[in-house]
Amino acid sequence: MQEQPDAPFSPGLTARVELTVTDADTAQAVGSGDVPVLGTPRVLALAEAATVAATATRMPPGGTTVGLRVELDHTAPTPVGRTVVAQATLTGVDGRRLRFEVAVTDGGQTVAQGRVERVLVDRQRFVERAGAAS
Repeated sequence: MQEQPDAPFSPGLTARVELTVTDADTAQAVGSGDVPVLGTPRVLALAEAATVAATATRMPPGGTTVGLRVELDHTAPTPVGRTVVAQATLTGVDGRRLRFEVAVTDGGQTVAQGRVERVLVDRQRFVERAGAAS
């Protein structure tokens, strides 16, 4: 992906978000398994939240990003009470498409990593189109 000269976003933007794991975040609670550890859907939501945060300060008026593609390896369990940190880095811009590398860590251990692709859209048009589809 190449950076667009007039794009509001450029590679290198980063953000991090934290989550202290509660019972509501477990695989048992979110329906993705039967173990009392951080569920993969919550890991994914945290990773996406970091990508949203990375673009927030440069978002054009009326704009937003929506998820397009995710590749995520969730490789280690995190018990209730631990704090995980998701870090997202914008690595590529191709027109309205934004590609991020994401990593989620628990202390010094990487518990998940992958890539998230998002697309810049006009918020109002997107919501209107979504409503027309129903």
